[in-house]
Amino acid sequence: MLQEKDRIFKNCITKDSVVLKHAIQNGDWSNTGDIIKTNTQDELIEKVKQSGLRGRGGAGFSTGAKWSFMPKTPTKPSYLVINADESEPGTCKDRDIIRYEPHKIIEGSLISAYAIRAHVGYIYIRGEYCNEAKILQKAIDEAYANGLLGKNACNSGYTFDLYLHKGAGAYICGEESALINSLEGRKGMPRLKPPAFPAVCGLYGCPTVVNNIETIAVIPTILRKGPEWFASIGNANNFGTKMFSISGHVNKPCNVEEVMSIPLKDLIEIHAGGVRGGWDNLLAVIPGGSSVPMIPKSVCDTVLMDFDSLKAAGTALGTGAVIVMDKSADLIEAIARLSHFYMHESCGQCTPCREGTGWMYKIMQRFVSGNFKLEEIDQLFNITKQIEGHTICALGDAAAWPIQGLIKNFREVIEKRRVS
Repeated sequence: MLQEKDRIFKNCITKDSVVLKHAIQNGDWSNTGDIIKTNTQDELIEKVKQSGLRGRGGAGFSTGAKWSFMPKTPTKPSYLVINADESEPGTCKDRDIIRYEPHKIIEGSLISAYAIRAHVGYIYIRGEYCNEAKILQKAIDEAYANGLLGKNACNSGYTFDLYLHKGAGAYICGEESALINSLEGRKGMPRLKPPAFPAVCGLYGCPTVVNNIETIAVIPTILRKGPEWFASIGNANNFGTKMFSISGHVNKPCNVEEVMSIPLKDLIEIHAGGVRGGWDNLLAVIPGGSSVPMIPKSVCDTVLMDFDSLKAAGTALGTGAVIVMDKSADLIEAIARLSHFYMHESCGQCTPCREGTGWMYKIMQRFVSGNFKLEEIDQLFNITKQIEGHTICALGDAAAWPIQGLIKNFREVIEKRRVS
């Protein structure tokens, strides 16, 4: 379990005031200017690499490595883009970070921008997060009023401007290149990579880093306490703390910060009050947001909540959103609803996704009603494999994986549903 001394998001627990004065009392903006003045950009990037921080938005790529792709002698402006377009069903961790820790995001933005040699940053926030946008904008205004942003930001000698941009609520804009297109005023549609890797050709055709809110918010604490501290938490290659969202058939749905590699059972039992009706009433869990394959109770008993352990179990950590389903859940109906979501949110750019998501949903509807042929189970699985890995972005994978999890782990449930 996470020790109090290692907690980063303290105000997400106490839910006290979010004004600058209180943020400073909680340790934010402590020696921020000195962190910048006493470290070169390359030194900061190396420290983030040493910490082992992996992106908290879902992909789990090394944050330090991602920063290192940015040009050291840029011929164009560099940009920092922060992804707050939290649209994955079951995921609401970033919402709480914005609500209760906005100054951690702003402070992290300044340090991160300095590390990648960017003087301008944009926070792209989900359109439905109206109140959260107001909180974040007020915190940005406070930072400017107190000299923490703008020219000589935080008395660091570095100039950095930060802007908040509201999206229109499209799930696809959580993908970094679709987000960049939307930020530029274009349709929120992913770009081909290569050639359009953001570090080479991102926002306005300039070098860009896109990071998740949680990733940016932990940067100041890592640099204050040292990369060795962060790397001492969790298991190898899965370091640090992580914000988890726990919902579904639990007694106390919640967002909670915990150590990486905590057992899934402990996470649910300790923080969410356990499964409704007891652990033996558990049927399945989606461990990383709606786009990852569900796992049965037999796996949930022992699996650890980190990137590598969940990958080995045939699923993924994703956003860290744990969706719990007890024995009263209709797993087929649940996955059918997710299939409808991904069909609706497909931008339609790629044929496998545009056509395949609708095809999968129609078959899932037949599974729900029981009016299907047994051979359609394998047919549907083959369709998911034709979509997975064959689209510009990962939305095709996200639509395919929940169905794959259902068929792999609960095939007998589907077969029993068939009306003979």
